[in-house]
Amino acid sequence: MLMSNLNALSNFFGESLFDDLFDGFERPVRNGARYNASVPAVMRTDVKESETGYELDIDLPGYKKENVKAELKDGYLKISAESRQDSDEKDENGKYIRRERYYGTCSRSFYVGEEVTQEDIRARFEDGILKVCVPKKEAKPAVEESRYIAIEG
Repeated sequence: MLMSNLNALSNFFGESLFDDLFDGFERPVRNGARYNASVPAVMRTDVKESETGYELDIDLPGYKKENVKAELKDGYLKISAESRQDSDEKDENGKYIRRERYYGTCSRSFYVGEEVTQEDIRARFEDGILKVCVPKKEAKPAVEESRYIAIEG
């Protein structure tokens, strides 16, 4: 009874609150490595607005700069990152009994407007954080063309 109450409590918080005490370090195995299903594959992002633009701080711990890509297409800024697990890696001191770090690809898109160009955006990768600066640009008002039909007579 107590165990089921503790599990219900940990599920309520959305985290495995009592993992280390009660689960015996067992996790499902995927591609030969233990996998924690609660590890999010989402890039945690802080967005700060200033008078001139937006600053995005995107957490990408464990990723290398060469595996992070930023693309601007149709007014959307798409950030993608890939991290690979070296399956040939052996440890002389033992084997992993639990792996919680995320390996794989993830991406996220932000609408920045069709007026923003690739040259306007500045990005820097430092200490596992991708810092992106996007300027504010006014949307150009659509000029409505009058299309008259010629009336003969």
